[in-house]
Order: sequence, then structure tokens, then C-alpha cells
Amino acid sequence: MYEELPEYFNVAAHFLEAPAASHPERPAIVGEPGEVTRGELAALANRAGNALRAQGICRGDRVLIVLPDSAEFVAAFFGAAKIGAVAVPVNPFARSSDYIHYLENSQPRAAIVHSEALAEFLPASSVCPQMPIVVVGEEKIDMHHVAGAKWSTWTAAASEHLAAANTSPNDPAFMLYTSGSGGRPKAAVHGHADMLVTSRNYAHAVLGLCADDLMFSVSKLFFAYGLGNGMYFPLSVGARMVLNPKRTNVAHVLEMVARHQPTVFFAVPTFYAAVLRESERPGLRVDFSSVRQCVSAGETLPAEIFNAWKRQFGITILDGIGSTEMLHIFISSRPGECKPGSCGVPVPGYDAKIVDDTGESVREGEIGNLWVRGASAFREYWQIPELTARTKRGDWVVTGDKFFCDSGGYYHYCGRADDMLKVAGMWVSPMEVENALLGHPLIVESAVVGETDARGLMYSVAHVVLRPECEGSEKLAAEICEHVKARLVSYKVPREVRFCRELPKTVTGKIQRFKLRGT
Repeated sequence: MYEELPEYFNVAAHFLEAPAASHPERPAIVGEPGEVTRGELAALANRAGNALRAQGICRGDRVLIVLPDSAEFVAAFFGAAKIGAVAVPVNPFARSSDYIHYLENSQPRAAIVHSEALAEFLPASSVCPQMPIVVVGEEKIDMHHVAGAKWSTWTAAASEHLAAANTSPNDPAFMLYTSGSGGRPKAAVHGHADMLVTSRNYAHAVLGLCADDLMFSVSKLFFAYGLGNGMYFPLSVGARMVLNPKRTNVAHVLEMVARHQPTVFFAVPTFYAAVLRESERPGLRVDFSSVRQCVSAGETLPAEIFNAWKRQFGITILDGIGSTEMLHIFISSRPGECKPGSCGVPVPGYDAKIVDDTGESVREGEIGNLWVRGASAFREYWQIPELTARTKRGDWVVTGDKFFCDSGGYYHYCGRADDMLKVAGMWVSPMEVENALLGHPLIVESAVVGETDARGLMYSVAHVVLRPECEGSEKLAAEICEHVKARLVSYKVPREVRFCRELPKTVTGKIQRFKLRGT
């Protein structure tokens, strides 16, 4: 699998140490709170690695990282990986119940936590009472209630020189939790070479990233899509990254885009839709003139949003699909070859196929289950061997997504397997119906789920969010159904339309359709 790599390969040495050695003065991070050079970032990671080792952290030990997007996040991640430990980044805006799950599941030997997360994290930390906690934050922190140290003094006492552990390409380097769109998050274990694979296959071969690029990812570093976009992709080509440690806010992100002028911009479909709504406000100028390429993933990009973005900003959004299990995007549109509503074609280095429930390939245009394979595939689900066995079929990874492939070889996402509806004996893709709904001038967001009637028959229900100045009514619901009927065959038209103020979403922006069923 890694024939082109040496016997020993360490992800921190490759992505951080080597670039810093050649050009230590070049900026790696721009923006908030300030600029950090490659040399400074590499030195901080080395200090973090040495400090972890001084605490007794050994090869294979897990290190929980509860930090916002920041230089400290990058340093903690690569510092842990450099000594052979396993970095475990999680959401710094989570609740105590989430942290209890992360701690019980990953069983970390140490945690690096931002001070703003302590109120939720400390009550959960009793799960691991002997675990030292390193606290990051500039404000005054009362350490009497924390069994650990402050990041500033912890790293200052450590050396900035650190030799990388003799890890192999396949040794575990980090664990990423799935976003939990359908249940409790589970951790996918990835090896040291997996970031190299996705960088070569997608960042270089598809996006064509270069050292002159400035990359800004709305999606955060603690999950797979954002980790590539905002951290190791720019490091892989010597580019710069804009990091936003705050919670995602449309107005603040737009201000950062205007101020820093990124060239490559990453987000999810719901964020692109929000920017389009913001751009309609009278007197507000939304500036994406510096951006040469926009990328979308997380969920499929509706054709309506794709077309509206191109009209508004003159930029084509490259839609793609990836997963925590495969680390990043494995099917993607290509510049100049986009088909609205399609995720594109397999990324170089990846194979995809669509099969039925028995594993046999389906016919062209027929909806089936997407399987994918490539060298960035996860090793296992941490401590869930039975799920690993169901998900990995030899070299193939069962994604749990429903797809069809058209005559041109373009792949079309139809939804998660448990989101698909069978109405009147026919498969209905929620994504297709939702895209038709978004074509209605009063609808800004939509989600389609299945309900069962008194006879046990499935029918579809559309949950829609209207523009702020609009109110739902029976008349409008009927009008919306007619709108869909004019665009899709009759069995795909929702039987009901339900109006809501907002749709339930994961922190990564994915719609949680399972929460709408039966509501």
C-alpha cells in the first residue's frame, strides 16, 4: 500500500519539520490572533512533544485535544504524533456529555484543553481522574481545580528540538470522531501516511494547490474535512492558512475573507446558502474577488446553490464527497468539468463502485450502495471490531451512502442509506426532492424524511425553512407541492409540508434528518 514510502515515516517530520527547515521565516498561519512562521510553529510542536514525553506519554498513548483552530492546535497535534503518540482532536464547543463519551472511549493519557472549554470539560474529566490536563488560554486561570499545567509554562520548560519517533507509514497517528449525524460518534484510526495520500491525490492532483495560495476553511480542524483544508493541505505545498478560533458566524467569516483575501475557500452547502442570503441584504457588499476556487463537502451541494453562487460571484464551487473513514474527499468535481448536482468522478488514487445489498454491481443509473477504496482508508473503528468488520470488505470501505452513476461517469449522491425512502415501491432520494424545494423563491433550507401512514405505507414529508419575512400556511404548502410536482415525477412529491424555524444540524453542518422523523 505504501511501496513508495520508506520503512519509517512520521507525519510531523514530513508536514512540519521538513518545510520549517528549508524556509523557517515564511508565514504558516495568518490572521487571528496573529502571524506564525513555519519555524515558530515547528518549534512549538517540538516543545509540546517534549512536554508530553516528560509527562510519561509513550508511543501509542492517546492525547485528547480540545482546542479551537489555532497554532496551539497544530502544535499539540503534531507534537503528539511526532513522539509516536496518537492525537485525538474533538469539538472544543461540545457539552459535558460529549466529553464523557470521548474520554471513556479514547481513554487518553493526557488532555490539552482551551480555558473556554473547561466549564464543560472539567465535570466530565472525573472519568479519568489521574489524567493531567494542560490548559491553553491567555486569561487568568485558577489552576487549583485543575490537575495539570498552563500551556505557556508547560511548553516554555521544554526543548524546541525533538527527533521524530521511528514510526512506520501504517502506525496509528491520530483518531477522528465521526460527526454523529445518526448516533454516537465513533473514532476512526488513521496512520501516519494517510495525510500524505490525501494531499497528493486530492489537494495536489485535483485542486492544484501551490505555495502562493492562502487557504481558509470554515469547517473546523477537529474533523476530517477541516483538518485537511485548514492544516495539512497548506503545509503540504508551503502555502499559508487562515485560522478562525471562534464559532462559525457568517458575518465574521465574511469580514475575514475581505481582510485576508484567501485564494482557496472551503465550506459546507449550508454555509454557502447562508452567504447567498447575506449577499441579498441591501447595502452589504460580499467580497470573494480574491478567491480562485471554492470547495464544498459534508453533504452534496444542491444544484440551486451551485448555480446561484456562480451567478453571484462568478466562481464555480467544486463539490465532493469524503468521509472520516477515508480521511478526505475521494469523489470530486474538476475545475471546468462540473455538472450541477453531481459530486464528480473518483479522485486519482481511489476506486469507487455502486453495488446492491448482495455486493453485486448495479446497472448504470440505478441507485445502490457506494463502496470506495484507497490508501488513506482508516485502520479500524477504535474498540468496535464488529463494526470495523462490517465496514471494511477487503480493500473496500462501505460508506453507507446511496449513489447512482450516470452515463458520463458522474456520481450522484442520493443520501445516507437510512435516509432513503421507498414510496410506491420506488426509491426516492431526499437530496433530489430537497433540491427541487430549494428552487422555490421563498424556501432557504429543506429536509425530506419518510413517515409511515396508518396502513404502514411510506410517504415523504418536507420540512422547510422560509425566508425571514415569510410565514407558513396551508395555501403556501399546497403551492410548494405544486412547485415540486412541476419538476419531479408524482411519487417524489411530498405528501406534507411542515414549516420550521431551523433544521437540526451537526456541528459540521450536516442535516440530522433522523431528528425530524415523527415530528
